[in-house]
Amino acid sequence: MRGNMRSFGEILTSLREERGIYQKELAAILKVSVGTVSNYENNIHFPDQEALLQLADYFGVTVDYLLGRTSYRYSLDTLNEEYAPGMTVAELVDIIQHFSPQNTASFLDYIELLQLRQKAEDCSSTS
Repeated sequence: MRGNMRSFGEILTSLREERGIYQKELAAILKVSVGTVSNYENNIHFPDQEALLQLADYFGVTVDYLLGRTSYRYSLDTLNEEYAPGMTVAELVDIIQHFSPQNTASFLDYIELLQLRQKAEDCSSTS
């Protein structure tokens, strides 16, 4: 395993647990045995290309994310969804890439501020 990247099995287990499904349910989706899913999660066996694509589609992540090659989990389709009126995530990224270093730093500071505000809102709504 390279650096702090997680193994395929760890990533698959995490995605399955986040989705709240059991190995049995994932096995049915993939049309494999529960033992096969267990072997995937324990890094004993590795899925074939078709199963990898099925897993990526089911969990809404990229194959690179499943393989531990990137920590960014979302696919290009997700980047093309509109998050701001009339603007995709890909377009937002393109704008940010053209920022000066000073504007990039200011943008990151603002994002951090928004994250703190969101945490405060989340805490106040749960109490």
